[in-house]
Amino acid sequence: MNAPILVQDANGVSLAGEWTLRSLMGAEAGLRGRLESLEQQENWNLGAVSRLDSAAAVLIWRVWGQHWPAHLEVGDTVRSTLERVASLPRKKVALPSYHQSFLLGLGRLVLAVLHNLVGVIELYGRLVLDLLFLCRHPRDIPWKEFSANIYKSGAQALSVSALVGFLIGITISYLSALQLKAYGADLFIVNILGISIIRELGPVLVAVLVAGRSGSAMTAQIGVMRVTEEIDALMTLGVSRTIRVVLPKVAALTVSMPLLVLWSSASALLGGAVAAYLQLDFSFYYFFSMLPKAVPIANLWIGLAKGSVFGFLIALLACHFGLHVRPNTESLSMRTTASVVTAITLVIIVDAIFAIFTRNIGMPS
Repeated sequence: MNAPILVQDANGVSLAGEWTLRSLMGAEAGLRGRLESLEQQENWNLGAVSRLDSAAAVLIWRVWGQHWPAHLEVGDTVRSTLERVASLPRKKVALPSYHQSFLLGLGRLVLAVLHNLVGVIELYGRLVLDLLFLCRHPRDIPWKEFSANIYKSGAQALSVSALVGFLIGITISYLSALQLKAYGADLFIVNILGISIIRELGPVLVAVLVAGRSGSAMTAQIGVMRVTEEIDALMTLGVSRTIRVVLPKVAALTVSMPLLVLWSSASALLGGAVAAYLQLDFSFYYFFSMLPKAVPIANLWIGLAKGSVFGFLIALLACHFGLHVRPNTESLSMRTTASVVTAITLVIIVDAIFAIFTRNIGMPS
């Protein structure tokens, strides 16, 4: 291997030997620095260069200021390498201003929301068509998948939902009792707990738990099926992915969520009764006998309706994000996180809409 040589004299700059990345790394110390520190030269002689790779060509092209010198002696092979480097586009990285970056981020966020909204509506339309198909062909109803998803998303969530509901009931009852006791309004503890838990806190609390537990599991399961190409295999076999994969999950969570809401609300009320007994010396008989009088039955129906709607939305979003997972692990984690965050955000928005349209229903006069 011929070492690279650089000679500068009154006639200009002459290069000789092999100018490659490997030869430059093994050359004498400072050769590359000498080349880069050369002042603008009009005469260059590269006729003695036996070999030139793209790395050395880029270095020489930058020394030339990205334009050809006035006088250049070079062989055809070396010239072709330099011409290939010279033909590369010049990329100038322009750092956006804060205002531009904010607008750019906002625009991307809006486009992402619209893209996901269109995808969810499309998936909902497919589910409607699948339901019409199953009404005409009841033998194709996936009962096993439906029951399995009810067990996973409903039965297996009973313990954690009961524990969280019980602790939340104790906390709210304890804090409310401290305030009510200071103003002599101890009797209203039943009203506060009944309305807040049955109507609002119970459905929202269960929805957040289910979104983090069952929603993420659904997204991850469908995402893994996408990565392992199981979804594509179903389509190749002529099996509808929405009937076998999506519909059982959406239907199961829609059915099991109201039951989880009822179960968690009962656990929260039990915890509230325990705290009321310890703080205000209210008996359990008094607490639960006053509950139907303080809380109209319409609040229970509103809470169950919220649970059903929340379950449908969580499962629909989880399946949507799962079906859009790309075949890599990074996309799987990003889609799972997006599924949980989007589901919780949508649950809070829908709960606010429920509160607006049902503000005059079920409230004690």
